[in-house]
Amino acid sequence: MPVIPLGESIPQDTAHAVSVSLPTWQANIGYEEGQDWVTSRMVTGYPRFFVHKSIDAFARDVAAAFGRPGQRAMLFATASAARRCLDFMRQRLSGQSSGQLSGQLSVVDLALDTSKDISPLLKQLSPTISGVIFPQESFPVAKQYWQHTGDGVSSRRAEFSHELFKHGQLVAVKEQQSHTPPEKLIRGPKRYSRTAAAGGTHTNSSEAKAVAPSSEIPEEANESFRFLEERFGRNLDLTQVAKAKSAIRRRIAGSLSGEADMNDEAKLDAKSNSRGMESLDETDVLLYPCGMNAIFNAHRALLATLGAYKSISFGFPYVDTLKIIQKFGPGCVFYGHASSEELDDLERLLKDGQRFLALFVEFPGNPLLTCPDLKRIRKLADEFNFAVVVDETIGTFANVNVLQYADIVVSSLTKIFSGGSNVMGGCTVLNPEGRHYHPLKKAFEEQIYENTYWPEDILFMERNSRDFANRVKRINTNAEAICEILRVNSTVKDVYYPKYNPSKPNYEAVRLPDGGYGGLLSIVFTHPQQAQEFYDHMDTAKGPSLGTNFTLCSPYVLLAHYQELDWAAQYGVDPDLVRVSVGLEETEELQQLFQKALAAAEAVSIA
Repeated sequence: MPVIPLGESIPQDTAHAVSVSLPTWQANIGYEEGQDWVTSRMVTGYPRFFVHKSIDAFARDVAAAFGRPGQRAMLFATASAARRCLDFMRQRLSGQSSGQLSGQLSVVDLALDTSKDISPLLKQLSPTISGVIFPQESFPVAKQYWQHTGDGVSSRRAEFSHELFKHGQLVAVKEQQSHTPPEKLIRGPKRYSRTAAAGGTHTNSSEAKAVAPSSEIPEEANESFRFLEERFGRNLDLTQVAKAKSAIRRRIAGSLSGEADMNDEAKLDAKSNSRGMESLDETDVLLYPCGMNAIFNAHRALLATLGAYKSISFGFPYVDTLKIIQKFGPGCVFYGHASSEELDDLERLLKDGQRFLALFVEFPGNPLLTCPDLKRIRKLADEFNFAVVVDETIGTFANVNVLQYADIVVSSLTKIFSGGSNVMGGCTVLNPEGRHYHPLKKAFEEQIYENTYWPEDILFMERNSRDFANRVKRINTNAEAICEILRVNSTVKDVYYPKYNPSKPNYEAVRLPDGGYGGLLSIVFTHPQQAQEFYDHMDTAKGPSLGTNFTLCSPYVLLAHYQELDWAAQYGVDPDLVRVSVGLEETEELQQLFQKALAAAEAVSIA
């Protein structure tokens, strides 16, 4: 396949793509170091790490309307999420005087202006946006919250809401309550503006700024807005959204199989359950706008339910999972190898009286595909009364059943469940047979859960996931075929894959009868230069993310841990590791691509 140019979206020409092309080893380093030859060419990036241009454009208009010169905005779907970000920033900017800080950090809540004539569709949809406004120099702190929690708005929500904002349909909540005349219009295309000469009224500078022009919107703007509604109405019948959401949840619970869509009532009523729990139903599945947001809210629910205790991070973790339990609560104890010796040490701590909130673990881990002993972890949790949270994103519930050992299972639906690399999503699944089920369910229902998954994203996710199970089977087959090639190549030092790892018995303990070993594998070469040549000569998509329908390569450790490579190496994670997410290509075609890249690695002259 032709190499996707540096900085282009993966897939190409996809407005809401989840990955971005970094086609050479040096491009990945350039990205991590912020080098202009890379960053200036990026049309998009991985969400949470890269603020999508649709989101950034909206945030700039919000800052211009409600902030001061030199300020920026970060956008969230709800007022509560924005205030969590505000609290996070205040804690980390506490070196400033309280008076100075309060003057520089603020929140504006935007909602539909119900005083105007709006369509039934918009009334039902009732979009909201809350913006945290802060000085430009505080952006890295705001970005930490955005990245770690996944609370930020999706690019589709931002794109739609920005149009409402431009047309005066989305206004500051306090403004629509008081109906104060606007001080100024938003900064945006001039054709949407209404000047004072055309009848605009200015407030004095002490009054709050508003974003809504008067209801006398120019005809061009009206035409644009009608198109927006027509386009949205065609693609987003809200009754279909409810069905789509239900179909996703049932698909996750295991009671919707095959390629059934949300209108297949016969299969929607099916009682079979691949997770092996008859008591599990769709109400135990909660959907989130991304996988990290599912983890963040699982942690919040546990703190609300079980108390403010430290957690345990078991096994080498995805970077933001560790950051969540380190930064949002009392902290954590970290075990980076997921070994039986570390479980021995944990058991000693527990027997000495130390109490923990929860143990967070990935199954398998990323990027070494290590599989911890879930059975022993569950036994310790039951004996010493802590919860178990298992991230099954890589194993996938088409291959493994980990719910039997967990109180909460979390997963990034962005990955293989979707496969299309064009929509984000996440979920938590509560174990209805778990000892903490009832208090957790109550906490989610009464305190934690907010419906922030944007309807247009839901529709994309439902469509993408209809053939999830069949795609997983093919990807399993392809990944095993690639492993067989890699394992006999002279340049390859290690291949990490659940089928071949020493922890394979732990994987087999939860593998479903027709499950495979997944589509993710990692390669360590004998010499770093071989890894670089292999990567540069791989004729596949190359960029962040995993679980795509197409094969996707990444020098994962460089991207995820560039500032802490020595720390990662302590846990056996090689800085030059190449991670491969295997796709749906024809097996022979894929084998040829790998053989070609391996030949380039073999040609490297080692002194």
